[in-house]
Amino acid sequence: MAVDTPARVAILGAGPIGLEAALYARFLGYDVDIYERGNVAENILRWGHVRMFSPFGMNRSTLGLAALRAQEEGYVPPGDDEFLTGLEYVDRYLLPLSQTDLLGDHLKLGIEVVSVGRPELLKGEAIGTEDRADSDFRILYRDSAGAEFIGTAEVVIDTTGVFGNPNWAGEGGLPAVGETALRDQIEYGVPDVTGSARSQYADRKTLVIGAGYSAATTVVALAKLAEDAPNTRVTWLVRQVTEAGPIMPIPDDRLPERASVTAEANRLASGASANVSFKLGMSLASVCYDETTGKFQVELAGEAKERDEFDAIVANVGCRPDNRIYQELQIHECYATSGPMKLAAALQGSRAGDCMVQKSHGPQTLTNPEPDFYILGAKSYGRNPNFLVSIGLEQIRDLFTIIGDREDLDLYKTAVTLLS
Repeated sequence: MAVDTPARVAILGAGPIGLEAALYARFLGYDVDIYERGNVAENILRWGHVRMFSPFGMNRSTLGLAALRAQEEGYVPPGDDEFLTGLEYVDRYLLPLSQTDLLGDHLKLGIEVVSVGRPELLKGEAIGTEDRADSDFRILYRDSAGAEFIGTAEVVIDTTGVFGNPNWAGEGGLPAVGETALRDQIEYGVPDVTGSARSQYADRKTLVIGAGYSAATTVVALAKLAEDAPNTRVTWLVRQVTEAGPIMPIPDDRLPERASVTAEANRLASGASANVSFKLGMSLASVCYDETTGKFQVELAGEAKERDEFDAIVANVGCRPDNRIYQELQIHECYATSGPMKLAAALQGSRAGDCMVQKSHGPQTLTNPEPDFYILGAKSYGRNPNFLVSIGLEQIRDLFTIIGDREDLDLYKTAVTLLS
């Protein structure tokens, strides 16, 4: 619903969508607080060694470039056709953007938002009515020392993403027996196996679980590592597979890095490398860690059960939203993806194997029964992995047509004149 300036907008998360949403709000004259439990682009830094599939031109806004050039006349952005690593994206765009006068003083780093609610209303009161907007949001947050404080806002935009909340690796998406106790010892991200994490994987035996691009990236990197460390061994566990292999190729893929990883991962799964063992139709049934040997003892479940031991486990099994932040608000979630229901329904109705053909589904798909609370970015897609930053920028534009109460509001189009 419409909110006049200078209302206070709380942005949860200082990743690309959080920063871009904050910038949009600042240009329109809103007061902004950006809450981030780590550093700027914390989640991206965790996979900073990986080269992004999409070019820089899909991961920046005209408004962001205008703000950077206004801040520093000599600022030179990456080329729109450059394929940056995550670290390069942060260093050359996101971090400088966060340090501009428009955003720098509004960042609250090292601050974890614990919960958001309405101080005068419980979750089950004033159900689905705009009367709930008469009470500002109450934000409980915690600093790095553990001290807790209260903030307030008239609008809250949750852009906290999903990366820090991985799925479980066991059968049916449940934790494997023993997995919860080993959550901190199993790697759920994409490790830098040829760089900073090399010693943990070189000449060692690793179990990789998953059938998405993250798992493919990990397996390809481990196979590359095996060229220099020939005793490196990889067992790749995949529950289902396509006719082409574990990763379905996209015809005439417009993202060359994605096409390259897909082709190489499928080649390795076909038996092209003696260092990579591919197991189809199997799941992790149980896992324990032997302190004496320093190895994981695992049981794999499929048509038959197998037992094996590994030096490391990488579970690239996807991520899910953490809804604890808004448990006391009226958020309608999809029963399948855990994303906001309206957007989830729109995404389900336009299933596309290639994320490049997706588009924003309009402002109304971003609304919830809870007035003035919005979920943008990867978290808005729930467990659907096809989110792109370019879609998030469209979401920001759409959202502020609601908040600003102007259907034709588009600062990105306006900013083009500033860059010309």
